[in-house]
Amino acid sequence: MPYTGNKPSAVPLTSADIADGIITSAKIVDGTIVNADINASAAIVASKLSGTGKVLQVVQVIKSDTFTVSVADGSYADITGLSVSITPSSSSNKILVFAKVDGGGDSSATRPQYYRLLRDSTVIGNGVDSGSRKGNSFGGVGINVGRSMASASINFLDSPATISSITYKIQVAHEAAATATLYINRGQLDDDTTQTKRGSSIITLLEIAAWL
Repeated sequence: MPYTGNKPSAVPLTSADIADGIITSAKIVDGTIVNADINASAAIVASKLSGTGKVLQVVQVIKSDTFTVSVADGSYADITGLSVSITPSSSSNKILVFAKVDGGGDSSATRPQYYRLLRDSTVIGNGVDSGSRKGNSFGGVGINVGRSMASASINFLDSPATISSITYKIQVAHEAAATATLYINRGQLDDDTTQTKRGSSIITLLEIAAWL
């Protein structure tokens, strides 16, 4: 039946006219929500945010005590206390590794100490072996005798492809053609004077969200 009589005036729709809970996301046009529509204090949990580069967790070990080890020519030795474990939340995520080692050696000449980074038993971030030449992850800084120490560092983005616990650690080697004593966080001479300094060695792991 056609409408007869006076047409009522248009009245703008207000929030009071809409019952709570009746508008769903299906009624919101995709792409219409912009940054300005989200309150700065909105409590959005990190798990709801997609994208890459998000830091999901951080773990760190700091070795501040000294360590001494005798290492044969061509061998690497674990640095006790310089390892840290992490359990990735997704096998697609990356682990960003930052490591720094302070150390000195007992050679009568300035010879380098070398370090390598391992994930469990796998060496990562290493140079390529060639003949008798062995690749190492970082280091190669000349270590003076006496109280001197040298710092070496690495940062490496690893792809462990697992959700199991993994352990990152540092091993040390040297250039001498025979067994040598190596020192971590101290020099060869560690006498009790104000001239003697000690260092610290650190591994920091950041789990980084992969591309989604």
